[in-house]
Amino acid sequence: MNDSKKDPVDRLVAAYESMLERVHEAADSAEKTTVPWLRDALEKARDKAVELEELTREEADRVSRYVERDLHEAAGFLADTGQEFRDWVSFDWRLMQNRMLEMFAGMADQTSQALRGFAEQARQASLYHTDEVVAPGVLECTECGEQLQFDKTGRVPACPKCGATSFQRKVSEPPR
Repeated sequence: MNDSKKDPVDRLVAAYESMLERVHEAADSAEKTTVPWLRDALEKARDKAVELEELTREEADRVSRYVERDLHEAAGFLADTGQEFRDWVSFDWRLMQNRMLEMFAGMADQTSQALRGFAEQARQASLYHTDEVVAPGVLECTECGEQLQFDKTGRVPACPKCGATSFQRKVSEPPR
């Protein structure tokens, strides 16, 4: 592989961002109203990562599941609450790289209509686990409530307070 000397965590984070970018690019030139379109775009982005030897097939499958999970979570939130994308990430969105924010927000907006019917399924699948890659935002430990803030795409560690390995995304309350 081309990046075999690169830190494994950095490789997966970079691959997550590349895969999201490829799906975003596909969204600009494809019909965006169906869930099958999203799955097809993710499949193509995953295959491209393998073809370019950025990841092994197993790593690409794992990263594509992370991207799909985060898009489902964001789209379900947007569809259910009517709030804005920055409320989903629950922190000062200016900290996030502008390009990443625009790309992820655009994908979440484009998929929210198609994923409206899958909102409950997305909520059930919205647990984040240690060693998974996650988009920027705030995760809350399901055991002790400790919050982990991600200013950029990163790998989920064990809870620094209690050692638990399961988290949920914390969403901010709508402004009053």
